[in-house]
Amino acid sequence: MKTRILENRTAFNRACAEMVLGQMRAKKDAVIGLSTGRTTGDIHREIARLYKTAPFDISGLTFFEVDEVVNVPLTYSGACYTMIHYELLDSIGVGDSQFVHFPTKSDDFARDCAAVESELARRGGIDFIELGLGENGHLAFNQPGSDFKGKAGLGEMYPELEERIRRETAAPAGLWLGGVGLGIADIMGARKIMLAACGLTKAPVVEKVLRGPVTEDVPGSILQRHPDCEVILDREAASRL
Repeated sequence: MKTRILENRTAFNRACAEMVLGQMRAKKDAVIGLSTGRTTGDIHREIARLYKTAPFDISGLTFFEVDEVVNVPLTYSGACYTMIHYELLDSIGVGDSQFVHFPTKSDDFARDCAAVESELARRGGIDFIELGLGENGHLAFNQPGSDFKGKAGLGEMYPELEERIRRETAAPAGLWLGGVGLGIADIMGARKIMLAACGLTKAPVVEKVLRGPVTEDVPGSILQRHPDCEVILDREAASRL
């Protein structure tokens, strides 16, 4: 794993954005995975800002979401589909024909997850994935204990996110909320991965992911075995390395 440490959040966002833009420029039909969360939102806005200063042809690119919230409207502000459109895709003129996403509601998630995997393969396979890192080491909705051989499917939602979604949507207590997205095996099949983490709260898990044993108890640790994974950190997230 290659690691870069930036002095502050501004430099961190710029470095991450430039890495994504580099992939967008390098291959005109690249298939690029995007994540949502507190870390990646600012990165997406920086990508849009930089792209507007020096636009180039992106008509052949495919973007896809790494995961999605289940049992909320697709247009819910916290749905990954909506967030990625708002933070980035709408700003750079990318429509749904260039965006592969998971459904928020389905009568057969196994079928729909397999369809997403098949569509990504049809478009040439995953070239690049932008990943954030959960404070418990999760990647997408792959929580601690997830099978490293797991493929796309339903996953557990971490409690803080579920609490926020219930509050924002006024979801009744009996309504199940979950997540769907790529499995660890899908993620590891990407040709290149960028793992981004910032802030002091991420320092303990960054240490585990980069320096600890590879274990399903810390899903992000599997990235130690990826042949082309670059980790971008700010000084705070790297403070325990």
